[in-house]
Formats: sequence, C-alpha cells, structure tokens
Amino acid sequence: MKARMMASYGVAGLMIAVHPQLHAADAPAAAAPIALKAAHLFDSVSGNLLDHGVVVVSGNKIQAVGGSEVQIPADARVIDLGDATLLPGFIDAHVHLDSESSTDYYRDFYNDVMRFPAEQALYGAHYAKVTLEAGFTTVRDLGSSDYISLGLRNAINAGMIEGPRMLIVNYAIGSTGGHADQDPYPWQRIAVATPIQGVCNGPEECREAVRYQIKYGADVIKFMPSGGVLSLADPVDNVQLTQDEMNAIISEAHAWGRKVAAHCHGDKAAKMAIAAGVDSIEHGSFLKDDTLQEMKKKHVYLVGTLFAGFWAGSHADGYPPPIAVKARAAAAQIQLTFQHAVRIGVPLALGTDAGVEPHGQNAHEFSLMTKNGLTPAQALMAGTASGADLLGLSDKVGTLTVGKLADVVAVAGNPLTDIKNTEHVVFVMKEGSVYVGGAGSGH
Repeated sequence: MKARMMASYGVAGLMIAVHPQLHAADAPAAAAPIALKAAHLFDSVSGNLLDHGVVVVSGNKIQAVGGSEVQIPADARVIDLGDATLLPGFIDAHVHLDSESSTDYYRDFYNDVMRFPAEQALYGAHYAKVTLEAGFTTVRDLGSSDYISLGLRNAINAGMIEGPRMLIVNYAIGSTGGHADQDPYPWQRIAVATPIQGVCNGPEECREAVRYQIKYGADVIKFMPSGGVLSLADPVDNVQLTQDEMNAIISEAHAWGRKVAAHCHGDKAAKMAIAAGVDSIEHGSFLKDDTLQEMKKKHVYLVGTLFAGFWAGSHADGYPPPIAVKARAAAAQIQLTFQHAVRIGVPLALGTDAGVEPHGQNAHEFSLMTKNGLTPAQALMAGTASGADLLGLSDKVGTLTVGKLADVVAVAGNPLTDIKNTEHVVFVMKEGSVYVGGAGSGH
C-alpha cells in the first residue's frame, strides 16, 4: 500500500514538473480590492467610535483601516453603507449548530431519536448559514452528536456550505448519569455511551475520552463538572466529576494544545475546575463572589449565556417537571451572577448557547449583557476582541487591524447609542467574501 502511495506521489510530482503552466499561466487574476465606507467604525480594542469609517480589503486580509484620511485604491470596488457602523465580525463562544429546540419539548425528543444524522446535518447547514448572516463570523461549537458539527466545520472550510468559522469539541465529556451522558433510556434499547462519546469514569477513562475527541478533530475540549438544565437525570448544580478526573481532562487537553471549557452551573464544581486550570466557565448560574474573584485572578473567562437562561426560564412550562424546576432556578439566578461578575471584573466573552434558543438571534445577547451591567462598548468588545482572545484567535480576528482576516460586519446606525442595532445587520464579510449586503461601485 505504501509503495502504491509513493508511486502516486511520484506521478503527481512528474505532472507538476512537465506542466508548470498549471500553476502559473492559468492562475486567475487577483480580484480588485474592496473599500468599505460607513458613518462610523468601532475600535474593539479601545471601545471608541471613529467617524467616517473606512476599511480596505485586499483578498482575504485587511489592508487599511481608519477614517477619511485612508487612501482608497484607484481600482477598488467601493461599498458605501451610509448611516451604519463597521465592526469586526462578531464571535459567539458558545453555540450548538447541530440542533435547535422548539417550543415543543416532546416533538424535539422524538426528532432527536428518529432523525438520521445525515438529515440532521442538513438542518445544521441552515443554522450555520443564518448564524453567519446575523453577523457572527466565528463560533465555538460546544458539543454535538454524531459528529455533525465536525462535518459542518469541514464543509464550511472546504467552501461547500456557507457558515461561520467554527471551533468544535465533538462530544462533551462527563460522568455516567451526568449532563454529558444520554437521557436515561433503557439500556436494552439504546446502547450505553462510552468514552468515544465523552462518558468516562475515573481519571484514565477521562484521558481516553479527551484523546478520542482530539483524534476525531476537536479544536477545543468541553467537559461537564456540574449538572445541567435540559437533562432529565441530574440536579442542575451538583459536582459530577472528582478533582482527579477534572485534573486529568484539563491536563490532557492542554498537553495536546487544546483549550478547555467547563459547563458549570454549580459553585463547588466551578471552584474545582478553576483549580484544575480550566480556560472558561460556561453559564456560571450559581457562582459565588469568591469564585468570581478567583476567575479574575487567573484570567478564566465567564461565558454567561444570558439568552439561553432567559429563553429556558420563559419556556419552562413546556418542559417535563424535573427540567422545568431547574430552568426556573437557573433563569432566576444567572443574570444576577453576571452582574456580580461585571462588578468584580471577571473576563467576559459573549456566548449564547444558541440551539437552546433559535439560531440567528445571537445578537440579542448584546442587549442582555448591557441590561446586566456592561456598557454597549464593553458588550461589543466581549463579542469581538475578548471572544478572539478566549478562542486563541487574536492573531486572526476580533479587531479591525491591518493584516488580520477580513471579517467585517456593519449594523444600522450607532450601536453605542442603541445596542439593539446589533440585531439589524446590513453587511457581512468573512475572509473578504461578502455574504450580506455588498451593492457598490467602482471608485
């Protein structure tokens, strides 16, 4: 087999040598640069707004940024967005693009069991598209089944479907009976989950679970140190892994160069995860001030998912009783905890848990963040520069900076005077390609 492969490589190399024109003579001409103009431009580093904003894009990179002093190339295609604000592409650090809950829990339960993965992936492609069209050019997908988010990421990267840049975890990791496990189906009918699907018991199995997620393409590792809201078998805030198990998960992930997100409503579990070296706490509904202080000290991000808490609490009457009780409890506390995190100065990144609530409405999280203590500028920074920092992508996205990837969005009017303008996106560009808006003319 190896010999046949080497022979194939040799033939390919010979073709390249004999036909050099395949690389040079037939190469397409470079596209003209694009100049974006708008009434304002948001600086996601300082939080300031610049009037008469201009961003010049060449290929997939930003070539120039500034105000009216920016020289627009003579051959540029100019897109004048008028009374709008240019911003870096938004970043959602907590989504689930493989699925979307409706207001009918029992129909969703049926579909989860009966839909084939190939069918569900087509739904995921739609969710990816509407997320991008809402201005979110980068997302961190924190858990899916059947490797659907892996397939979405790869198809987006290959240009087969439209969607945001994705970092994915495959299966979240947790204990038997915990929030990462399946619902309590009769084991005679549905096979028990194993470390391949993220379910582990003991430090060595948990290391194995991490390695399986990475083997199959995970960019990030997520684990469940505490209970969750939308699972049937566990309390919302109990500790579901031992300290040794958490240490094993995080140290193994870090050894492979992967950051780690901890789904954590409960305070004690969060303390254990922070001690183990976690990079972010997701939800954090019942965190106490001393835990938040430790997060600030260790630069552990809180991804508050306020929209998901609001949505679950608002629709609790439609859930089974064990879930409804948890949804109401978390919804009552999550915004208060976020307010404490703001006052203490915990690092914050925008995350919605989209999939719990409808995809494409991600920008509503900006409004909820400002309602709970952030200024509009701080909320925008949480959904751009801070998100890029958490995801390890600050060298590529998160700010409108020369040399970075050309992820640019524009919203109507001025979001610093009305943060709800983020929900009215008039232009979306990802890596120099326009997905929303784009009517323009030559210079």
